[in-house]
Amino acid sequence: MTMRAALLSAFALAACGDTEPPVPTGAAETVAPWSDAAPPVGQATPHTAAANQAVADRLALGDAASFEAAGRGFLAAIESDAIRDENGDVVWRIDAFDFLAAAAPPTANPSLWRQSQLAARHGLFEVTDGLYQVRGYDLAVMSVIRGETGWIVIDPLTVKETAAAALTLVNETLGERPVSAVLFTHSHVDHFGGARGVLSDADIAAGDIPVVAPHGFAEAAATENLIAGPHMSRRAAFMFGRTLPKSPAGHIGSGLGPGLPDGSIGLVAPTEEIPPEGGVRTIDGVRFEFLDAAGTEAPSEFIFYLPAFKALCTAEVVSGTFHNILTLRGAKARDAHLWSRVIDRMLIEYGGEAEVLFASHHWPAWGREAVRERLVRQRDIYRYVHDQTLRMANSGANPEEIAETIGEPDFLTEEFAARGYYGTLQHNAKAVFQYYFGWWDGRPASFQKHPPRARAERFVAAVGGPESALAVGKEAFREGDYRWSAEVLSDLLFSGAAPEGTAGWLAASFEQLGFQAESGAWRSYYLTAAQELRTGPPRQQPSLGNADFLKAIPSDALFDALAARYDPQAMDREPFALVFKFTDIDDVLTVEINDAVATPRPGAADAPAATIAMARRDFDRLILREASPLVMLANGRMRVEGDLGAMQAFFGALEEPDLAFPLAGP
Repeated sequence: MTMRAALLSAFALAACGDTEPPVPTGAAETVAPWSDAAPPVGQATPHTAAANQAVADRLALGDAASFEAAGRGFLAAIESDAIRDENGDVVWRIDAFDFLAAAAPPTANPSLWRQSQLAARHGLFEVTDGLYQVRGYDLAVMSVIRGETGWIVIDPLTVKETAAAALTLVNETLGERPVSAVLFTHSHVDHFGGARGVLSDADIAAGDIPVVAPHGFAEAAATENLIAGPHMSRRAAFMFGRTLPKSPAGHIGSGLGPGLPDGSIGLVAPTEEIPPEGGVRTIDGVRFEFLDAAGTEAPSEFIFYLPAFKALCTAEVVSGTFHNILTLRGAKARDAHLWSRVIDRMLIEYGGEAEVLFASHHWPAWGREAVRERLVRQRDIYRYVHDQTLRMANSGANPEEIAETIGEPDFLTEEFAARGYYGTLQHNAKAVFQYYFGWWDGRPASFQKHPPRARAERFVAAVGGPESALAVGKEAFREGDYRWSAEVLSDLLFSGAAPEGTAGWLAASFEQLGFQAESGAWRSYYLTAAQELRTGPPRQQPSLGNADFLKAIPSDALFDALAARYDPQAMDREPFALVFKFTDIDDVLTVEINDAVATPRPGAADAPAATIAMARRDFDRLILREASPLVMLANGRMRVEGDLGAMQAFFGALEEPDLAFPLAGP
């Protein structure tokens, strides 16, 4: 794409001053016919079109203020048609979201459509003199600060290719400068995975460039991306619509940003972690005032204030959407009460001084009044879901009842930045309940429910058999009760006795739910479920990451991830210990293996069954299946003293996770 073409796109035009947004509408211009035998595929039913029109009628979606803010300070856009990797494969297509320039179709919630229009505006933007953002080429936003000697990079995106392209855009537009520091605001991969796009191997080896992160960063990154990684990555593919086409009936945005890029994820170990008490640091001549936010949006997170710019960076604690108390990809439930209190502390500390608020997603807010309003309403939405959930739970309501009746505060009709484009009041209320009371609602009948297959068999029998259950599901679909048709048809499919066509009707139910969803995460999850019911799950190879990622992970964290794959039923030896000596990093670790667990611990055991000596980088290649243990033994890159069979038994008992396990069906 040429610069002229980029400027003529709907998003760049608005960034250059054309701030009149296309007015979203739920009007059903082309609602597909459907019959008893053929639920609609890729088109909205009259019920969905009406539901989306009701949203357009209720909210002031044509208000131009957000469009003005999202376009403010536009300087330049990437001119090529795509961001590509070193092999020439497309990592991010620049025009992928150009279809959003039109009004909202009946296949999309018009409020989410509007949010997606805003998030898809791409390019380099000036936040204030010396402070810039690159937006629209990744799920996240990369910010850069002009330091005394170079660029201070904040959150270098998800993959090295988008980060490198963002830095190139900065240098070509603002003048070439070296990277003088990198900051990771928190431990989620879309904020550190692209670090190797802004730092070279030589930079990392020299250790001269500060890489600053919040306390607990390495452990948090390892826990979420390794120990729970296989299950989480499977659900993340649903949540972010990784297999969906980008189209009015497919992926239109995540609500948090346009979407996840393809490309290479890496991890650079921090050179400094900011302690829980926060504090002041001067980085390349710029004063940073850090405030701890651990336990809010991420287990390891900070925000900071830049007095010289009167700018408050809220990381992902405050952004342009209501976030997740429990993310759909799966994670530990977050503390909504703490989240609200941290935002209130920002308000107290900086609400009277900050003149601009910028974050790791979305576009900034300018002016003291706007900054204070953003902080107040973000504080209030987390406090609201927390307090109302506890109020109802303390009177005996269960999670489903709370989610159904919590409603929304009046300010959400005007404060779009707090609406549920990512997290929702419904699932966040359940998350608050889980945070305090656990998975169980306290009712005896729900304590020991039958698993899905057994429950489904009983349900289908209770309603009169498979044909009767299918008729119930079809009737619910005809009436527009897609929640009920999805539940009935899912049970029918799980029963193992589903008549032909059941999966298609279930897919149609999920699709209509996705078309109506205001949350980008909900939409993608529903539409991916529909896609997989129709075409089957994609085959994905299990992985513990890649070499660039693993080499920054401490050895004990890596072995904790391996221990979570240990199948004791595959072990037929008496308890034993293995000692691993990693010669290139002077690291020694013992794994004690018995008939229940594999326990890693630092140091060497006194009488191990075997001692394995090798470079840690070679061990990483072994884990990634990029190298053979037999070849490593033969060429001397791995040396084993003692019982070679003990090492083989341990690795033989490590289960390979299947990343294509079913989610939409049995």
